[in-house]
Amino acid sequence: MSIEDTRESLPAAAGAAQQPPARKGSWLRIVVYLVLVAAVGLAVWRIYQNQQLTKSQAAGQAAALMGRPVPVQVTAAEERPMPIFLTALGTVTPYMSVTVKARVSGELMPVKFTEGQQVRQGETIMVIDPRPYKAVLDQARGTLAHDEALLKNAQSEYKRYQALYEAGVVSKETLDSDEAAQGQYLGAIESDKAAIETAQLQLNWCTIQSPIDGRIGLRLVDPGNIITANTTNLVIINQFQPMAVYFTLPENELPQVLRKLGAEKRLPVDAYDRGDTQKLAVGYLLTADNQIDTTTGTAKLKAVFDNKDQALFPNQFVNIHLVLEDRPNAIVVPSASIQTGLQGPYVWVVDTDAAKKTATARIQPIKVALAEGQVTIIDSGLQAGQQVVVDGADRLRAGQIVIASVARQRSGQGAAAQGPSGQGSAPGAAQGGNGSFAAPGTAPGSAPAASRQGAPADGKHGDKREKQ
Repeated sequence: MSIEDTRESLPAAAGAAQQPPARKGSWLRIVVYLVLVAAVGLAVWRIYQNQQLTKSQAAGQAAALMGRPVPVQVTAAEERPMPIFLTALGTVTPYMSVTVKARVSGELMPVKFTEGQQVRQGETIMVIDPRPYKAVLDQARGTLAHDEALLKNAQSEYKRYQALYEAGVVSKETLDSDEAAQGQYLGAIESDKAAIETAQLQLNWCTIQSPIDGRIGLRLVDPGNIITANTTNLVIINQFQPMAVYFTLPENELPQVLRKLGAEKRLPVDAYDRGDTQKLAVGYLLTADNQIDTTTGTAKLKAVFDNKDQALFPNQFVNIHLVLEDRPNAIVVPSASIQTGLQGPYVWVVDTDAAKKTATARIQPIKVALAEGQVTIIDSGLQAGQQVVVDGADRLRAGQIVIASVARQRSGQGAAAQGPSGQGSAPGAAQGGNGSFAAPGTAPGSAPAASRQGAPADGKHGDKREKQ
């Protein structure tokens, strides 16, 4: 065998020996890929199966819950007299208030009153040392007596000179001079009389009298102090009967109030305490201011209360209910029963099937007229006697079978307070603030306090605070 043949056979043999391992490695990779794909597919299948099982279990549980009665508390919609009113935060102000000051200067003598007592108009409450002013009065009277004596003497001389002038003894100039002297003395006498009146007036001012009927406050100056005329505040007297309350309303509410005021002359006004739960006094709207405050867009109104029991106190904050209308047959439900959805306010109504002895819940759309704290007046959508859900509504669906029990009465709900016209009004009505209103058609859960009729459903507090 030649050397050239040997060289050619060696590479061929090497290539033949290396070819089988290459085919074996490719088959191995294919098998590994197939195993991985099968594992991933199995995992995805298991996940899908678990999801389907979970969904079926949830559907089964939901079906079981739908078939299981849900316990709820219900109450019947009532028909009773209710007022429609606006609410605002008011400030109690004395109908008349006087800050007593001295009109003359001098030493303050012991006072004639007890702090906090009731005083009558014209009653003496303080005295300033009158001796200096009495002396001035006596001096003015003495001056008057002196000038009157001079006038009398001048008149006598004039009569004598007049007789002498007629006899031709004295000249005309002398007679005219005596006549002019009489005029001077007459002028001096008139000035003396004015001085006496001034001195007498100042002497009278030493006795300080109450200008009004009212309650006297705390003493601001102690006896023995020297006080200055028209400068020193001595005491404050406030009239308690009647009492005024000032409050504000948004300008868009003013027209309907003025129309009512013009037609009925007097609108009833109720004053409630800060918690808006206890009625303090009943009065009437006197008038509205003659301009609107441009900085707040509100109008100031004044209400007057007899305040016979003195329940209202100056500078006290009260919640005002301005009654615009009395509804004798209003449909009333607890505010807790009102729900709000995309279609507006609604309630859950429970219908009882006497034949099947079951009770089911359904959604009943309503129109809210006024929310008064714990109760709400319904314009339409409900009838008296229908059972509405007040507790447990979050677990209800349309057609849900329920186990209904009568809800317990909450504090402040049920027994209605008497309104200004003798009709019922919820004691917990309207947590208002100055210009604070809950809009009709707004769910009480989102807009507390009294709603105003025709207001937008925004639950906005008008000018100061959000009570809604």
